[in-house]
Amino acid sequence: MSKRDYYEVLGVARDASESAIKGAYRKKALKYHPDRNPGDAAAEEHFKEASEAYEVLSDPEKKAAYDRYGHAGIEGNFGRGGFQWSDFTHAGDFQDIFGDIFESFFGGRRSRGGAVKPKGRDLKIKVALTLEEIATGAKKNIALTRLQRCKSCDGTGAASGTGRKACSTCGGQGQVQQMARTLFGPSMTVVTCPACEGEGHIVANPCPECRGEGRERGQTTLTVHIPAGVQEGNYIPLRGQGEVGPRGGAAGDCLVFITEKEHDYFTRDGDHVIYQLPLGFAQAALGAEVEVPTLSGKALLKVPAGTQSGRVFRMGGRGIPDVNGRGVGDQLVEVVLWTPEGLSRRERELFAELAELEKVRVAKEGESFFAKVCKAFGS
Repeated sequence: MSKRDYYEVLGVARDASESAIKGAYRKKALKYHPDRNPGDAAAEEHFKEASEAYEVLSDPEKKAAYDRYGHAGIEGNFGRGGFQWSDFTHAGDFQDIFGDIFESFFGGRRSRGGAVKPKGRDLKIKVALTLEEIATGAKKNIALTRLQRCKSCDGTGAASGTGRKACSTCGGQGQVQQMARTLFGPSMTVVTCPACEGEGHIVANPCPECRGEGRERGQTTLTVHIPAGVQEGNYIPLRGQGEVGPRGGAAGDCLVFITEKEHDYFTRDGDHVIYQLPLGFAQAALGAEVEVPTLSGKALLKVPAGTQSGRVFRMGGRGIPDVNGRGVGDQLVEVVLWTPEGLSRRERELFAELAELEKVRVAKEGESFFAKVCKAFGS
């Protein structure tokens, strides 16, 4: 069975750099590694094929021979039986090449640092704003219940008069070395210490108030400044205002999510606000100057004579500021024809008179319109 081209196997061009070849091999190895595909013979064959390709293309001399003569140029390197795992010369670089494989397969976490104190949990809260508050920005005080540093032990988790001692398992490092068996032989990796969970220290005599946690539930009030133009779903992070971590761990963040209250008059469309203006027949026919609400107070709007229901007037700059400072939206006023109910006797008389006048006008305009249509079609 003929072998596939090594460049095709790794999915790289023939002029690919050394780092590109290494990166391509790492992706293939992560995908087809036998520990990720237990019992999958095809995956193991793909892994072996990629390793053979990398063995050749990562070596300048072997690569040059392969580029010139193809598979025939490197057959002598692998003996009569072809490529074997004993031919792989990068076992010493295994951890550098595969990085995350140790974390994924062996439960370890690679870390170049020492002991790590666990961080506290982030908190998420909601703040409801009116459109008026969104248009101007707002300052809100938020009552919050969270895990805070224990006052009795000052966050150490140890009883008064005692302290924490270095973990005997890891010697205070928070990490231990662990031997892992791989296809290339035994390999050493670094994992989190199971005894102290990475903290490096053990609390021998726990604080009776917090039971060794170093934190207790308490209440506080936070002030958040909300800029103008925010919208539903936006959030403001208050760094370090979440829950503190156990035994002196750093605090998480408090994420303040914005929600919008339903408005009595307006609906929002991006940075614009929409208002529906009810107009009577007389106002729409004769024209009128009407007072309309805006986010910043009352304003006058001139409605020209003959305004039809559904017409939209634009009041520039009466909307919501862009949150990034790119201008201000408008207020869009949509005319809605208002039909009165419960008419008085006088109102009925006037509307009846108006109805008669409308019949005459509609008839005349209808005849005129019909004449125009006939003329247009040559009738």
